[in-house]
Amino acid sequence: MSENDGKKTLGVRGGARPGNVKQSFSHGRTKNVVVETKRKRVVVPKPGAAKPGGGRPGQAGGDPSKRPAGISDAEMERRMRALQAAKAREAEEAEKRAAEEKAREEERQRRREEAEAKERAEREREAALKAKAEEDARKKKEAEEAAKRAAAEAAQPKKEAAAPARNLKAAPAPAAPERKKEREERGRKGRDDNRRSGKLTVNQALTGGEGGRQKSMAAMKRKQERARQKAMGAPVEREKVVRDVQVPEAIVVSELANRMAERVADVVKSLMKMGMMVTQNQTIDADTAELIIEEFGHNIQRVSDSDVEDVIQQIDDSDEDLKSRPPVVTIMGHVDHGKTSLLDAIRNAKVVSGEAGGITQHIGAYQVKTDNGAVLSFLDTPGHAAFTSMRSRGAQVTDIVVLVVAADDSVMPQTIEAINHAKAAGVPMIVAINKIDRPAADPQKVRAELLQHEVIVEDMSGDVQDVEVSAITGQGLDELLDAIALQAEILELKANPDRAAEGAVIEAQLDVGRGPVATVLVQKGTLKQGDIFVVGEQYGRVRALVDDKGARVQTAGPSVPVEVLGLNGTPEAGDVLNVVETEAQAREIAEYRHNAAKEKRAAAGAAATLEQLMQKAKDDENVQELPILVKADVQGSAEAIVQAMEKIGNDEVRVRVLHYGVGAITETDVGLAEASGAPIMGFNVRANASARNTANQKGVEIRYYSVIYDLVDDVKAAASGLLSAEIRENFIGYAQIKEVFKVTGVGKVAGCLVTEGVARRSAGVRLLRDNVVIHEGTLKTLKRFKDEVKEVLSGQECGMAFENYDDIRPDDVIEIFEREEIERKLD
Repeated sequence: MSENDGKKTLGVRGGARPGNVKQSFSHGRTKNVVVETKRKRVVVPKPGAAKPGGGRPGQAGGDPSKRPAGISDAEMERRMRALQAAKAREAEEAEKRAAEEKAREEERQRRREEAEAKERAEREREAALKAKAEEDARKKKEAEEAAKRAAAEAAQPKKEAAAPARNLKAAPAPAAPERKKEREERGRKGRDDNRRSGKLTVNQALTGGEGGRQKSMAAMKRKQERARQKAMGAPVEREKVVRDVQVPEAIVVSELANRMAERVADVVKSLMKMGMMVTQNQTIDADTAELIIEEFGHNIQRVSDSDVEDVIQQIDDSDEDLKSRPPVVTIMGHVDHGKTSLLDAIRNAKVVSGEAGGITQHIGAYQVKTDNGAVLSFLDTPGHAAFTSMRSRGAQVTDIVVLVVAADDSVMPQTIEAINHAKAAGVPMIVAINKIDRPAADPQKVRAELLQHEVIVEDMSGDVQDVEVSAITGQGLDELLDAIALQAEILELKANPDRAAEGAVIEAQLDVGRGPVATVLVQKGTLKQGDIFVVGEQYGRVRALVDDKGARVQTAGPSVPVEVLGLNGTPEAGDVLNVVETEAQAREIAEYRHNAAKEKRAAAGAAATLEQLMQKAKDDENVQELPILVKADVQGSAEAIVQAMEKIGNDEVRVRVLHYGVGAITETDVGLAEASGAPIMGFNVRANASARNTANQKGVEIRYYSVIYDLVDDVKAAASGLLSAEIRENFIGYAQIKEVFKVTGVGKVAGCLVTEGVARRSAGVRLLRDNVVIHEGTLKTLKRFKDEVKEVLSGQECGMAFENYDDIRPDDVIEIFEREEIERKLD
């Protein structure tokens, strides 16, 4: 074996050394790379090879013996050049820093000079103010001394001779120690400014200006006032201002501090001292606010939310301002007694033809000028039973009621209702006996029936005027107008036209082209275009006024009916319109009324006790409801329909109006109807295109009506369909059990004799024992001999077996009857 077996050969390694290096990349990838390393050869000079300073004069790098080992001449030269370049750059930077320092010093000097000039000017101004104050004090003192001297001259004239000389010394110059102290403070302040002048503060950096944030004009005035007070020797503290603070039922802490002109932090601190841990955004009650206000030394004024309505001025008009106004005449009576036709004859215009079905369904307002030049304002009310609220409204705003009674029909239910409305309103009445031209007319019968309701006409020694008229022939129209004029003259109707307008909403509707429109009867003042008004829960500005003939007018005085455009929403019929000064006041009043009405509705809903709610739920278990949605053209019609719907029903069925409103049928109405499974009743309105498409897709029924009779009848018929049918029993026969048999597979079978009527297999039966019903059911079998039969006549024998019942005995009586279902209808 060789000596080198199993061992590597020893030797000097030179040249390249190969090796492997693992490189890592993103996403976890790696790569092996072969790397060769070479060892750098280091040349070490031999001792004594070169002498110090033995190099050539021109050789770069100086003495080679002083160089680091292994540095060549070229490398040394490069290092020297880099060193020289660094020294040159350092010199340039030093020059640049010196220039910047010089510029900063100049800037500091400029600012220092500006500050000194400003301070010098402030000192001069303060010195001038102080000198002026001292001069004023000196003059005041001289005046006082002169007054004393003049008072004392009578007793001691000689002692007062030197008083002016002494008074001249009353204003000494500032003492030397004070001036020295002032100079020292100024110098110290200047040194501080010099030390800080080169530093950039946060305030300067944020504002970008030299002096920081600018003070407000109010702060400058307060500073000048403090300086003046200080110069005059008065205390710097300002006098406490006592304020009258208005506090509602609840107020926010920050708002309370604002009304007192106190810091919010001080108010919060006072509340915390009282044990109330509140923040500036929390609300406190009026009692707590009163304690805080008294603590800060102010006066409290309690106000209520309803005080916003105080801007509506209730003016008591003086007699000098009152002027005559036209009377407001309301025509009332039973349906189809000729009210609108009578007004049509007076106006010489076809009004009744414009109403569907020939009946008035809205309150109409018109002005008529008679042949004598008198102006009359007429209100035409509907006569149908559903329009009770409309007639009530007409009676409340009227001066005279014309009660129209048909001579051939006499007094009817709505006639009696109109009489009651007129009596409740306390207005005089004129009876117009219409249709006098008909053969069946009997005016005397009308007068006699009116006596039953305490309406005594003049022909029967009463004080109520009555006129026989005919709307067809025109008979008695002039006499009716004369009677109205006479009654108006007796009333001496007057109003002040030169004041803010006030009126009543007769009717309201949502017009597609014009928006919310209200028919207003002006009662006081003059309503002008551009007036800002509030009406009920709505407000607005008069955009346009339209009279009863459809013409635009600029103003409307007392007793003039006009349509008002410019509301932000549809008001309720019967609301009062008031003109206010600003739109902010109108908005505030409308919001207060809206919130009050909402709270009232919520309180009414929450007023019921738990027992009442449970009793109502129990009562409603057996009551079926017919839900409907109502959309009408005007507010009065919608109200009348809702009132009519509430009267439909009984203990088993009722109609529930889910929603009613004014205007066209929209997609929102269709969505509500779909969710509740209710039909939509449109009264003189139609659905828009999108609502029609949605209704067709979702299967919502929309029904249109133009006469209130038809709507009420259809809803009543639909509600009648919810009534359970009435079950009526008809007795058809009796049978007596003679014997009882047991039959295998059937059970007990009764051998019977039909004593009366007929026995049918399909009929119901009752088993009577001693005239007491002990079982009611149906027959399982009915046999005549061995055959199964449908019926057995009287006097014949048969076999009967009951379904699921075997307790039968001889001499029991079987009662045979049939049930009949009868459909019920609402009255």
